[in-house]
Amino acid sequence: MNSQMVLTMGQDALWMMLMVSAPVLGIILVVGLLISLFQAVTQINEATLAFVPKLIAAMAVFALAGPWMLTALVEYIRRTLEAIPSAVV
Repeated sequence: MNSQMVLTMGQDALWMMLMVSAPVLGIILVVGLLISLFQAVTQINEATLAFVPKLIAAMAVFALAGPWMLTALVEYIRRTLEAIPSAVV
């Protein structure tokens, strides 16, 4: 195993982490921005008003994108495990 292979595996792992987490983080970011704007306009500073919609949005994204996320992660792990024999030599 050379340094180029290690860097490539690390880069692939970071890219997979970014791809899998992007839908959830993006939706939560948008919902948080909308709730913050609503709180600023109405001057309602309630902690649960910011938390509950984000939680609901995250659960919805996991329900919709969860199968894709799981498939992508399983495929990545399969490729990584299949690459072990060539990495050891």
